[in-house]
Amino acid sequence: MKGIAAGLGVVLCIPILIGGTGMVMTSAADAAQRSSSFDICLPDLDTDKVAEQVTKVLDGASGTDADIEGLDLPSEQVPHAQTIVATGLSLKVPAKGQVIALATAMQESRLRNLSYGDRDSLGLFQQRPSQGWGTAQQIRDPVYASEQFYKGLLKVSGWQQMTVTQAAQAVQKSGFPDAYAQWETLATTLQSAIVKTFPGSTDTGGQKADQGTKPSSGTTGCAPDQDGSRFGRIPAGSVPKGFSIPKDADPKARKAIVWAMHQLGTLYQWGGSCTDSHGPDPMKRCDCSSLMQQAYAQVGVTLTRTTYTQVHEGKAVSPAQLQPGDLVFSRGTPERPEHVGMYMGEGLVIEAPRTTKPVRITPLTDWDILAVRRVL
Repeated sequence: MKGIAAGLGVVLCIPILIGGTGMVMTSAADAAQRSSSFDICLPDLDTDKVAEQVTKVLDGASGTDADIEGLDLPSEQVPHAQTIVATGLSLKVPAKGQVIALATAMQESRLRNLSYGDRDSLGLFQQRPSQGWGTAQQIRDPVYASEQFYKGLLKVSGWQQMTVTQAAQAVQKSGFPDAYAQWETLATTLQSAIVKTFPGSTDTGGQKADQGTKPSSGTTGCAPDQDGSRFGRIPAGSVPKGFSIPKDADPKARKAIVWAMHQLGTLYQWGGSCTDSHGPDPMKRCDCSSLMQQAYAQVGVTLTRTTYTQVHEGKAVSPAQLQPGDLVFSRGTPERPEHVGMYMGEGLVIEAPRTTKPVRITPLTDWDILAVRRVL
């Protein structure tokens, strides 16, 4: 990996100003420097070491135990970098776009979710509510801020042929357009290290648009009143009126379903662990497979992490024989499905659908079922 820096040809020392859309420091001494410049000089990074330290932090090591060149608060900065990469993956932004986003956030906030900035600038990318980036609350959400940056980047014609600093500047329109380049080596190293930590790097977690194809009753084996259609439209994040888990459901399945229902309304996060979906850390929100994994972890059933591996868990059953707690797979192919949900009974499935959508309950009529697995 040491060849990354050489290949990029960047070991830059660039004078930058504290101000504009860049970082605003909090101490009096730093405040005095806002009108002056200073040099940020990253030496030739030992990219293997950086990758090792990043992985340690993501595995739960204390930031005080990590030594990452260019990151002074790794326990705070690395998780934000992970969110930026995960959001890029969920939007199918190429690796270069993720590097551009990381370099931008390094320059603008040093990968910190700031509650202050120049004028009304906020968050990881120092986006401004007054400039149409969203509300202050939205901008302080790292996932939302990352999505907005990527949307801006993807609108830039020819961005993939631009340098990192040219592309970043086209989105940010900073008063210091040359400052982003200095972070390219570190951003590239971070992206490379972080993307390897995601289970199944091609696991989209159901990020595709909602399917328009409806399964027939022959596909699901359900009569019209058993396919969930009787509940009508179900508002996202809500439990349809009149639903109850069937009394004859396996007790473990019942507990797993109830736990999954407690995650209703929380936003999807590709690569999220689903260990604290209501908390502030986006990477502890749920994607489709982690929702299944954590729901069953509550009853002592261990599932693997990804949709691609969960399709081999337990035993295969016919869609006509669905029972509460069964894992239902769709999108992709039967051998390699891209999405998973949990059957709840009464023709309903609970799922973490895709980026920007919350954990929700949907009828079987919305599912083109490719496989069903019973894990109890």
